[in-house]
Amino acid sequence: MDFGLTEEQKQLRRSVREFAEGEIAPHVMEWDEVSHFPMEIMPKLAEMGLLGVIFPEELGGAGLGYIEYAIAIEELSRVDGSVGIIVAAHNSLCSNHIFKFGNEAQKKKYLVPLAQGKKIGAWSLTEPEAGSDAGGTRTTAVRDGNFWVLNGAKTFTTNGHYADICVAMAKTDKSKGSHGISAFILEKGMPGFKPGKKENKLGLRASDTSEIIFTDCRVPHENLLGPEGEGFTGSLKILDGGRISIAALALGMAQGALEAATNYAKQRKQFGQPISEFQAIQFKLADMATDVEAARLLVYQAAWLADKKDVRFTRESSMAKLFASEVAVRVANECVQIHGGYGFIKDYPAEKFYRDVKLCTIGEGTSEIQKLVIARQLLGKK
Repeated sequence: MDFGLTEEQKQLRRSVREFAEGEIAPHVMEWDEVSHFPMEIMPKLAEMGLLGVIFPEELGGAGLGYIEYAIAIEELSRVDGSVGIIVAAHNSLCSNHIFKFGNEAQKKKYLVPLAQGKKIGAWSLTEPEAGSDAGGTRTTAVRDGNFWVLNGAKTFTTNGHYADICVAMAKTDKSKGSHGISAFILEKGMPGFKPGKKENKLGLRASDTSEIIFTDCRVPHENLLGPEGEGFTGSLKILDGGRISIAALALGMAQGALEAATNYAKQRKQFGQPISEFQAIQFKLADMATDVEAARLLVYQAAWLADKKDVRFTRESSMAKLFASEVAVRVANECVQIHGGYGFIKDYPAEKFYRDVKLCTIGEGTSEIQKLVIARQLLGKK
């Protein structure tokens, strides 16, 4: 059992951290205030291979694994969770669905430009009436010759307004419930396919979260992704990897909040000494650091399993996502508390971490859903 990173993995961490601190950190609050999608850094992310981390080089990717992917998301999110979730949704949801279930023609046409970072991806599963009950999808797809006609709407789609390629789920056979849901690949510009309302969010405001609307959208049959009726089953498998993304996102923000709290405690003086000299603050920092390190072990374990062939990691990815996201909320809360009144104003990073981390306990399966997934795995239930 080896808990150490390779030299290549350490170098990746250094490179992503240097990029995040140099090119993202100076703009974090500016982007957050106006909900600015940071399109200007997408070419650099692509150049670094961060938009195709987990895909083979022959398909335009960086040819790395989930450990490296988790490190990258962690380091981006340590500075700005908005950038972390943009990269995560692009990699582990949209692109990965095509990689896992697409045929060779689909991979060549869609995955290669996604992995190269020439195009941005989005993934649409959630609907206004189908959140935790994702099997309750109401968007329909009706066969019409060599086309499928999609009607309906999705919500909470990351990158929705900026995506060139979107993987979306729609019901192709209402009589079969969740086994009548299929996946489709859509391209920007297809008639009847457009982004809807852009959500005005509490946190992660530089990432785009929006509705996706289908109005008699004609999608070629060749864009059916995977077998008809197996889109929902495929989505559950994709979410196993997606939960590692959210766990790494939470871990990065928790690490950022811990560092912010530690630095502030060293600088802030009360009663003639830095507040880091007070046992109350030391205990808080000790608990925060222990929680973050425990979360890191769970995240990296899930990522390690994801890199193994034919090994199921549903339980471990849900555990990592559940624990890391709840830890991030606790750590961000304590970060604000240590900052005191200054934690409540935007001149310090504490308040942004506090706003951003909450999404991690909700997105890609709430904490309550993670507990259900873990329990079913333990009990041997489907």
